[in-house]
Amino acid sequence: MSDWISTFPGYKQVLTTAKKTFGRIIRTGPVPKHVGIIMDGNRRYAKSHNLEIKEGHSLGFDSMASVLELLYESGVECATVYAFSIENFKRSTVEVKWLMDLAKSKFRQINNHGELCEEYGVKVRILGNKSLLPDDVLEILNETEEISKNNTRAVLNVCFPYTSRDEITHSVRETVRECMGNPNMIINEQTLDDHLYTKDSPKLDLLVRTSGTFRLSDFLLWQCVSPDCAIVFIDKLWPAFRPWDMAKILINWGFNKYWYGGHANGYPHAYKRIKHDEDDDDEEEEEEVNGMLEANGVSETNGSSGFKRYDAEQ
Repeated sequence: MSDWISTFPGYKQVLTTAKKTFGRIIRTGPVPKHVGIIMDGNRRYAKSHNLEIKEGHSLGFDSMASVLELLYESGVECATVYAFSIENFKRSTVEVKWLMDLAKSKFRQINNHGELCEEYGVKVRILGNKSLLPDDVLEILNETEEISKNNTRAVLNVCFPYTSRDEITHSVRETVRECMGNPNMIINEQTLDDHLYTKDSPKLDLLVRTSGTFRLSDFLLWQCVSPDCAIVFIDKLWPAFRPWDMAKILINWGFNKYWYGGHANGYPHAYKRIKHDEDDDDEEEEEEVNGMLEANGVSETNGSSGFKRYDAEQ
């Protein structure tokens, strides 16, 4: 249906106007500063629509651009997308070549035109183990970073190639290297955090994964462990994921963030105090607050997304 509608004259203009309007509406409430996206389902979408796998990946890139426009219109300061996992190098040589060619093609378009970067003032940063990339791909990615380095309105982190294990290993290695020059250096969680690829980005507020798969696939594992990070799993395959789907998630996140006292897990401050204050023996107050939580559908298995958290035992 959406493919048929998109053939109408003026469709893109209407779509752009609608995204700007929705963005202004979302801005009226709390907005996550940093959103991470696991763009999963390109291959399954291609197979289910009798397309070549490379066409599925290309459609996935188009979905990414459309969703990013809405995020930046809504006031999101930083978006981090999982573009290519180090594990993807284990796929067939043909598919890896398709992905590398697609990256070169799309980033070359950004370099030549750069509408998204110019209109939204987006700085593009490539995160990951870039030593694994072919020289021609690395050259284009470095050019993209150079062209957008002075933009300050928003940031797009493209994880390519990336795994969280590699990122944490990198952080430990850099910490050890720094410690060798400063034996009195204190090493703690913040030290490792300061050496992650995302060290210059805000704390992760929201992580979205498409395709109905309930796992994080080695993406931002260190960053999303915070109780202030909401994780949302969506059944749609990534190429079928639309800006309206993201708008609903942002509105839901903002509603819960506002309604439950600013805590990303959907708990009000009163609930946090009662749960953690061992000296508070007021059972009536605890029952009253917990009753209010239950009445609003909030439990320890609900996140700020409003969706049920995944439980492997269910």
